[in-house]
Amino acid sequence: MKILIRNLATSTSQSALEKLFATYGKVQSCTIVMDQETNQSKGFGFVEMPSVGEARAAMVHLNNSKLHGSKIRVKKADDKKPAPTPAQD
Repeated sequence: MKILIRNLATSTSQSALEKLFATYGKVQSCTIVMDQETNQSKGFGFVEMPSVGEARAAMVHLNNSKLHGSKIRVKKADDKKPAPTPAQD
C-alpha cells in the first residue's frame, strides 16, 4: 500500500521517515519529494508498505503525530489516474 505523508519538516530525511514507518512493519520504499531547482524538500513524501494491515496501523498511529517539530498528516495515497484526453472534432 502506498502512503502519502504531508507537512514534513524540510529537515526530515528519507532515512528518518523510513525508520519511523518501520516501527509498524516492513517498508518497501520511501521517498521525500524534492524541488528540482533548490534541492529542498517540498514537504511531502511517500512510503510503500507491502502489508496492508501494517500500512493501516502506521496510518492510524502516525496521522497527526509530530516529526521534527511538524505535525504530519498521513493517509493512503490516491492512485494516479491518467488525464482524460481532449475530444477530437
